[in-house]
Amino acid sequence: MSSAAYLPILIQVLLAAGITGGIIAASHLFGQRAFGGKIKDAAYECGILSEGSTHTRFSVKFYVTAMLFILFDIEVVFLIPWTFVYRDFLANHIAILTPMLFFLGVLVLGLFYEVKKGALEWEK
Repeated sequence: MSSAAYLPILIQVLLAAGITGGIIAASHLFGQRAFGGKIKDAAYECGILSEGSTHTRFSVKFYVTAMLFILFDIEVVFLIPWTFVYRDFLANHIAILTPMLFFLGVLVLGLFYEVKKGALEWEK
């Protein structure tokens, strides 16, 4: 293969590096730190100076809810491979419905447990 075949890749790499450098240069030239550093360490919210404390504390309930969402979301992702192989299992006379229902049952029991414990209640 000749070196001319790599020309499009070289052009793409140079273009990506140029755009990246241009964006970084524009940020340093026109960004909030460019004008004398008056607001260098201030919080930046959509071009508007923030009001009040910039370091607010979040409740533990927020983190618990976020972790539970991730946990149940990942468990639901495990159902996707089962949907792809379901026909193959049926064709080979392998029972897959019972393990799927067991998995979903454990998932639903876990959700009921979290609701019973009040992990999803914000005002407590």
